[in-house]
Amino acid sequence: MAKSKYYLTAFSLYFTYFIHGIGVSIIGQYKQDFAGAWGATTITDGSFDVSAVLGVIAALGLGRLISLPFSGPLSDRFGRRASGLIGVGLYTIYFIGVAFSPSMQIAYGFALIGGAANSFLDTCVTPSVLEIFPENGSVANLFTKFSISIGQFLLPFFIGMVTAMGMSFRTLFIVATILIALDGVLIAILPFPKKETENSKKEGTTKVKNGKIKFNLLTIAVVMIGFTCTSTFQLWLNCNQELGKMYGLADPSKIQSFYSAGTFVAILLTAFLISKGLNATKVLILYPTISFVMLLVTYFIQTPTMTLIAGFVLGYAAAGGVLQVAVSTAVSMFPDHKGKMTSIVMIASSLANFIILTIAGIITKAGGINGPKYVLLFNAIITFIGILLAVYVNLKMKHPIESAQVS
Repeated sequence: MAKSKYYLTAFSLYFTYFIHGIGVSIIGQYKQDFAGAWGATTITDGSFDVSAVLGVIAALGLGRLISLPFSGPLSDRFGRRASGLIGVGLYTIYFIGVAFSPSMQIAYGFALIGGAANSFLDTCVTPSVLEIFPENGSVANLFTKFSISIGQFLLPFFIGMVTAMGMSFRTLFIVATILIALDGVLIAILPFPKKETENSKKEGTTKVKNGKIKFNLLTIAVVMIGFTCTSTFQLWLNCNQELGKMYGLADPSKIQSFYSAGTFVAILLTAFLISKGLNATKVLILYPTISFVMLLVTYFIQTPTMTLIAGFVLGYAAAGGVLQVAVSTAVSMFPDHKGKMTSIVMIASSLANFIILTIAGIITKAGGINGPKYVLLFNAIITFIGILLAVYVNLKMKHPIESAQVS
């Protein structure tokens, strides 16, 4: 267990992910407001065309992608604190910038900054909690997702409060800016553990001596799971409201609450099962399989209730820690390169944010009123590919020495 002097540090790091949970979801919750503010055209049902807003959301992934090759090595070389402070600073710029952008083009630029903020937090928080809780790395990393989920769960309630008080949709952006800036002060002054450089045992895999990362099929498969699992929950997270409206749900924002509740249950249950001996890599097969089945069921059963059920199930299976398990698996294969391996998996995740959501925007625009259903099928295809990758990883991880070599 970590020394007590690092507990507050861990809390401050998890809190950045609480704000990140709001930051990554809030544009999606205000798509119509932003579309109207940026001069979007109306479609046949009288609502605004949100394809441009999806493009801005996709820019978060692009910004993350651009900066991850630098954030990981910076974290390994200059320390987790430096990476965290850069992330906090960039997030303050993102929140204010996007909220007051007069056009989609300007918002796109600030979204790139928000993506960069995410990457620096990734390469600060994940390696830090693995170093604070070295004997419970997978569980500690799962709670980064738990922090994100708390933010995503509370966001609809915050939105409801702001709306009830007649305040601007920009209010929450301002509040998030203030909160993460205050948390940055804690990160600046609290102690951080020293980076591990010596050999130590890691759960489930073989630690290798100081060496370079070597890419083989196993490494690539683990990294690509970062792409597929992110695609699954990002497509649902950013497109579920349109689907709920299409299926006749009176208040589509409820899907978000069911989604977050499912994520809470998944993280707590998964953390418990892993602590009791469940092989974490089994999660990489089980949860995407549940997501795949749920996506198909939701495509064929088009009722309001089904969207709420799907929200919970996909919150559990798609966003319940698969990405964090993939990161922990990759880091455990090359534990002397925590920052770099975190970056590499998150690069794949960022590619998903950018590529998949950009494609979703195209599908939404081309599909018209049926666009949300086509996005659902697209999501199922990507998720199925993730299942195949996870099966391969589980087969090869039975022989960690042969399949995870470095030189």
